[in-house]
Amino acid sequence: MTAQVIFSPSPNFDVRTGEVQHLVLHYTGMQTGAAAVERLCDPAAKVSSHYVVDEDGTIYCLVEEQFRAWHAGVSYWRGMQALNDSSIGIEIVNPGHEWGYRAFPEAQISAVLALARGILQRHPIPAHNVVGHSDIAPDRKQDPGELFPWKYLAGQGVGVWTDDFAPPGDIPADLAAIGYDVTLPLPAVITAFQRHFLPDQVTGEADVATAGRAAALRS
Repeated sequence: MTAQVIFSPSPNFDVRTGEVQHLVLHYTGMQTGAAAVERLCDPAAKVSSHYVVDEDGTIYCLVEEQFRAWHAGVSYWRGMQALNDSSIGIEIVNPGHEWGYRAFPEAQISAVLALARGILQRHPIPAHNVVGHSDIAPDRKQDPGELFPWKYLAGQGVGVWTDDFAPPGDIPADLAAIGYDVTLPLPAVITAFQRHFLPDQVTGEADVATAGRAAALRS
């Protein structure tokens, strides 16, 4: 089934000065999809994304990909900062941890997958640069969270994943090699890593399993 696409232009964008190198996935963290779209199109809010994907799979187009949307904020990944300029942002409707975090419906994930595949065809985004908001801002953000099916998307060609564990090494060094900003408090960085790559074990602790998964992803 082809997702319904609705154009809902946001005034919250400006000129992009670099090429697109990242795809950043978020959850909206608001009580309804309509409220999220309204906020992302409100000039007073000064936030936006390129797309919003509702729970029924409806895709809202807010900002054209050639422009810079305002979704990443203070952010870092693999040596780059302020990722608004280099990224496309997808907001995925979900109440989030504040309003009743829940699983993402199948129709929604199918729409996200199709949308992401199209973006990856249009832009030279490497798999390791398909990230969550919490990956690029672990001290501030939790989204899209541990219920987001990163493993499934990676299996469909969007992002990276491994089920492997390598011999544990130096966790900060491995997390830095993957892309994380390890100058931030380490428990926050580990929590973000676990939300993405070890979602059944979100503790913020540098245990053997976390070290082993980080080492496997680095190698």
